Amino acid sequence: MGKPKVAPYGSWESPITSDLVASKTIWLGYMALDGEDIYWIEVRPNEGGRYVIVRRTLEGNISDMTPPPLNARTRVHEYGGGMYNVSNGTIYFSNFEDQRIYQLDPGVTPHPITPKADLRYADIIIDHHRSRLICVREDHRVSTRQAENALVSINLKDNNDSRVLVSGNDFYSSPRLSPDGSRFAWLTWNHPNMPWDGTELWISELRADGTLKNAERVAGGKDESILQPEWSAAGVLHFISDRSGWWNLYRRLDGQAECLCKMQADFSYPQWVFGISTYAFESANNIICTYTKGGVWHLASLDTISGKTEKIQNPYTDIRSLHASPGLAVFIAGAPNEPWSIIKLNPATLQTEILRRASNVQVDSEYLSVPSAIEFPTEKGLTTHAFFYAPKNGDFIGSSGELPPLLVISHGGPTGAASTVLSWKIQYFTSRGFAVVDVNYGGSSGYGRAYRQRLNGQWGVVDLDDCVNVALYLVKEGEVDSDRLAIRGGSAGGYTTLCALTFRDVFKAGASYFGLSDLETFVKDTHKFESRYLDRLIGPYPERRDLYRERSPIHFVDQISCPMILFQGLEDKVVPPSQAQLMVDALRERGLPVAYLPFDGEQHGFRQAKNIKRSLEAELYFYSKIFGFKLADPVEPVQIENL
Repeated sequence: MGKPKVAPYGSWESPITSDLVASKTIWLGYMALDGEDIYWIEVRPNEGGRYVIVRRTLEGNISDMTPPPLNARTRVHEYGGGMYNVSNGTIYFSNFEDQRIYQLDPGVTPHPITPKADLRYADIIIDHHRSRLICVREDHRVSTRQAENALVSINLKDNNDSRVLVSGNDFYSSPRLSPDGSRFAWLTWNHPNMPWDGTELWISELRADGTLKNAERVAGGKDESILQPEWSAAGVLHFISDRSGWWNLYRRLDGQAECLCKMQADFSYPQWVFGISTYAFESANNIICTYTKGGVWHLASLDTISGKTEKIQNPYTDIRSLHASPGLAVFIAGAPNEPWSIIKLNPATLQTEILRRASNVQVDSEYLSVPSAIEFPTEKGLTTHAFFYAPKNGDFIGSSGELPPLLVISHGGPTGAASTVLSWKIQYFTSRGFAVVDVNYGGSSGYGRAYRQRLNGQWGVVDLDDCVNVALYLVKEGEVDSDRLAIRGGSAGGYTTLCALTFRDVFKAGASYFGLSDLETFVKDTHKFESRYLDRLIGPYPERRDLYRERSPIHFVDQISCPMILFQGLEDKVVPPSQAQLMVDALRERGLPVAYLPFDGEQHGFRQAKNIKRSLEAELYFYSKIFGFKLADPVEPVQIENL
């Protein structure tokens, strides 16, 4: 690598191409252990975003278990998760096309075991004592928007024998059986709560015929979020609660909840999907767990007898889907210089082994921007967190006297969090000369319950203030060009993006991926899981219709004065395509520069390689036209109306 060339920011040539981002990277998730075999999900953009169950044997052989066109993905809550389970080599999984549960035995063609009906299933567990499956069922036969949720059991010897175990509440998750099969635990909650607001933990005896007896609520409520109930080998119920203000780990002994590790750290994250696993029993008295402080995740072992917690040194900064068995722990993890990977840990030696990477592409570190955690001032004397990425490319430096453009990222959720794991999408921009800041605005997870609750009643205010203030902070620090500030985000982040471009004049351009433009329309059109979400974030509807209109960008397009590009999946059931179309029509009528790219066959989040590639290149092309720099590589042009 020779002396760096001088070139305008944004125009740098980079080895991190859109093809690398779109087709040479997969998504890893939802692990399971079956004896010595390790299972996980791979989402493959090159196969149209198909979810594939993959197995690794003790000998190290890796193979696909679900053949095409089968797609192991559930639509319960629309976000899915918990789509399969496995025992003695037999896999039970939800298939995306028909949402039926399929049984896959070794060497046998998979076959459905649930009826052909408008039913969806998730969070599957196996009741070996009664030869039944137990899972969450979402029944859409009466009403698609107000589906009925329940916990059900399915007879594996007679698939027509399906029984409702628990029903009547709005939502259920996390069915868990004690090791001897005599007791049953689950989570439930009702509107307007989301699972990170308040859930209830219930337990019951389980009769020989599989029906429940003496059910009782043992923890949780409308103001306490319980996550991940699990039984130890000795039949002691463990769970995660934020009753202290932080998601800490507890166990229930003699009818009382005992905190196992009191810490100002979160041992879990919001239950947007089923199958969350942030701790697991490696032995009778040893728990392997993970927790986050300051946006960085850590791994630890917890002795349940002494209460002693020991941090396990490792190079990873984000850890998910943790599972364990005697002498083994597996999880998905990544770091700023490492993509998400399947990791195997030996609890005795603390040695780790990478089993699978989300991307095997090797890029010289000279092209990788490593994030730095920043804390910046915002409204009401508070501070907010973010990760800042400076432009980085070993072949180029910016022109003398020039500062780089800034791309502010507003994450989804909004109860989500920015991750520090290597993101080729972020590096796509930083290696071309952009500065990027990934904002954990007030309301983000990982900083305790009080930080999450900053957004209660303040969505479209607190998140907007924080995204604006981080841009102004970086301008003041001399890091970025005040005349070339852009903001992008997807879903809830798309809403914050639209708000920033509508209600403030700090940003000069923006990109909204399936973002909300009309909160009233969203409340009326969206699916059951999120249909009352805005009660806490905005206020009850229609009682506070004034706030819904006041914070909806669609009603204030006359205030927008900068260009915008919008991306939308046409099969999105979370944020309907009408949301993007309303904004495009309004901007077009006003004569403002606008570009719109709708994608057939995409839902909430793009999974097909061709669409990931097209949207990424289109966004960069859009910025090049707005900020006036030349692209190093030719890309398919985007029609920008009114430019």
